[in-house]
Amino acid sequence: MNNLNGFTQPVAASPTLNPPATPLLTIDPYTSVWSFGDRLNADATRHWTGRPQQLNGLIRVDGRTFRFMGNPSFEGETIVASARRQEYQARYVTDKPTSDNWAQPDFDDSQWTTGKGTFGSRASDQTKWTTPDIYVRRTVMLDKIPDGPLLIDAIQNDNYELFINGERMARVAGVSPEYRLTPTNRKASDVLRKGKNVIAFHSQNFSGPGFVDMGLVEERLLNYKPATQTGRRMTATQSEYTFTAAGVELTVNFRAPLLMDNLDVLSRPVQYISYSVRAIDGKTHDVQVYTDVSAELAVNSADQLVTWGRGRTGVQNGPKLDYMRVGTVEQKVLGRKGDDVRIDWGQLYVASVAEPGTSRRIGTLVSSLNQFERDGRVTDLHERMPRLVSDSLPVLATSMTLGKVGSNPIGRHLLIGYDDVKSVEYFGEPLNAWWRRYGKVTEGLTEIEQALQDAEADYNKLKTQCDAFDQQLYVDALKAGGATYAQLCVLGYRQAIAAHKLVAGPKGEAFFFSKENFSNGSIGTVDVTYPSAPLFLLYNPLLLKGMMEPIFQYSESGRWTKPFAAHDVGTYPLANGQTYGEDMPVEECGNMLILTAAIAAAEGNANYARQHWPTLTTWVDYLKKEGFDPANQLCTDDFAGHIARNANLSVKAIMGIACYGYLAGRIGDKARETEYVEMARALAQKWMKLADDGDHYTLTFENPGTWSQKYNLIWDKLLRLNIFPKEVAQKEVAYYLTKQQPFGLPLDSRRTYTKSDWIIWTATLADRPADFEALIAPVLRFVNESPDRIPLSDWHETTDGKHVGFRARSVVGGYYIKMLEKKLK
Repeated sequence: MNNLNGFTQPVAASPTLNPPATPLLTIDPYTSVWSFGDRLNADATRHWTGRPQQLNGLIRVDGRTFRFMGNPSFEGETIVASARRQEYQARYVTDKPTSDNWAQPDFDDSQWTTGKGTFGSRASDQTKWTTPDIYVRRTVMLDKIPDGPLLIDAIQNDNYELFINGERMARVAGVSPEYRLTPTNRKASDVLRKGKNVIAFHSQNFSGPGFVDMGLVEERLLNYKPATQTGRRMTATQSEYTFTAAGVELTVNFRAPLLMDNLDVLSRPVQYISYSVRAIDGKTHDVQVYTDVSAELAVNSADQLVTWGRGRTGVQNGPKLDYMRVGTVEQKVLGRKGDDVRIDWGQLYVASVAEPGTSRRIGTLVSSLNQFERDGRVTDLHERMPRLVSDSLPVLATSMTLGKVGSNPIGRHLLIGYDDVKSVEYFGEPLNAWWRRYGKVTEGLTEIEQALQDAEADYNKLKTQCDAFDQQLYVDALKAGGATYAQLCVLGYRQAIAAHKLVAGPKGEAFFFSKENFSNGSIGTVDVTYPSAPLFLLYNPLLLKGMMEPIFQYSESGRWTKPFAAHDVGTYPLANGQTYGEDMPVEECGNMLILTAAIAAAEGNANYARQHWPTLTTWVDYLKKEGFDPANQLCTDDFAGHIARNANLSVKAIMGIACYGYLAGRIGDKARETEYVEMARALAQKWMKLADDGDHYTLTFENPGTWSQKYNLIWDKLLRLNIFPKEVAQKEVAYYLTKQQPFGLPLDSRRTYTKSDWIIWTATLADRPADFEALIAPVLRFVNESPDRIPLSDWHETTDGKHVGFRARSVVGGYYIKMLEKKLK
């Protein structure tokens, strides 16, 4: 293993990988905890949305305590109150100020309008704001300044940037309908001063109700000396850190057995945190390890009441487990939907083998940490419950005594699980997660106790299987696309899977529902399925069918009556019908036809297409009429806005028609195969004339001087349909190489932002490995150097590497398209 820039490589390779955030627990879109940035002990661990969901870890060596995970903290003093805490007035305008100095303390805002927070279009907002932008200046007088870290207490739809005394403190994207605390990574005393301060912010609203409000809060940290992080290793299913402290080395491993050849294990909502400690100074040391998991993982917001309990489970001739659990008092199963939300029903579980030296405590964060620091163990107390999470932060704490540790490693592990009771509602019917579809348990155990027991029994086996899979995936990716490509595949694996939920449908069929994370919260979105598909086509096409099946059934049930495919089936976790405000008819028909053909190619038969042939025929008929020269409409890149005569969307329609012909041939209808394949080839020739711009093809038909990535062409190459002459892709790739920016190839000529999944698709059009490498290398640079250290965003600026929007989405499964190309050959 090589340790380069603090990141341990799984195989000697260059360049290196420096993930912007590291996945720790990746069960599904709700139970998804990450370490933002480079060091596990630099900050609180967080849900992918950015909300704190604390996992804290201490190691005690010969009576000295060091922090290796998280940075235990809680909300402290309010410095500048938001409107939810105290009414305030500020000055605002909705047109962009003529001066760039509008946020400076000495700017003259006397001509601005006066209003009260909150600002927005909702009935509850104090000052009406209905335009795309708002600029606000608020003057506050402070007689004392705390010295702790500074947090922003804000709500917004969609984005905001905050300035304090003229200095930019934060730029936040996405929607947060409830107040959330966002770190500034600055101390309050560094940016605020006694006396007059100016808090200025600019917010934007792109769609839906606009609103914004913010205040400032001090964060209280519990100061434990950090252990020294010496390494970070990320593989497809594992994240591992190493630390040194007082003569010992600690290895912490987070394992998510997301192995697609075993869907029962993949969907089982239990993952592992493992510890290994050894002396590195030739001495023997007395060592204890502490972990707490906060009740934040079981609530949407800290103002919710929780209650807790504990139990023991065991089977004959098997290990006995002690577990702790916590959940909300008000159990509204499937009662909350949306994007920037977290689960607040079901129960969080922390379990470990019942053995001497392991103790457990359900208590407040401070009391649990203090007891471990003092005694090297924790003991259970009868804490008051129910309790608000914001009331001293209840935690499930475990301490493990490792005894006298020498040069031979001593290991322990924890199981972290989440029982969501019901996972998704599908047209009014609550559905079970895949793992609990049978309801079979050992006598005396509940279903989640059985899952915990099975996870413990499988621990060693799954460790071996994960190690083998991770190594094989890396080797296969290396062969397919080189070292840069292999790093990107490692980065995307868990994120792509964990943005889904595998459930049993009404007939026991597999439904694999995606969530549009930090996009709009839609469930089962077709144009998210499309870019995500390569990973699942590669490892288990059944999961891709599980993404598509709800859309097929939606049309075939009669609930969706339009002659094209729906955009989605609802807002996560309620799949009760499309909730997106606008259709994407050409986009979604093309996606469904192409992916059905890709499944046939991956499986070697068209059985799945045969099941849905009338629906596919309806969709191809629509493409024949409306697809070639698309009317003004959205495509999957809907953030770029409406566009007519979209040349890349036309390619998708042509490929959808060709794929229908390909499928017809696979089911034995040779006449229809010839008809549709030849139709597609004729349209491709027409396309080349309308989109021709000399050395490349245009963004829209007959619009010279424009260009766009034609990533939809990739299916012609992968399925070997020969619809477009090879010169089309060759010409495009050569042109793209002239348009590169430091952090990637822009999506098209309109803006400099890009989508990294589409870059990998576009790069796979290249026939020369050097061209492929040239196109993907800036994507890895974005990953490594982006100033936004958050779960991977697939939408970023190519000029400065900043993320634009989206994060933790499944579409990074599209990175696997180069590996899929190799498989389909």
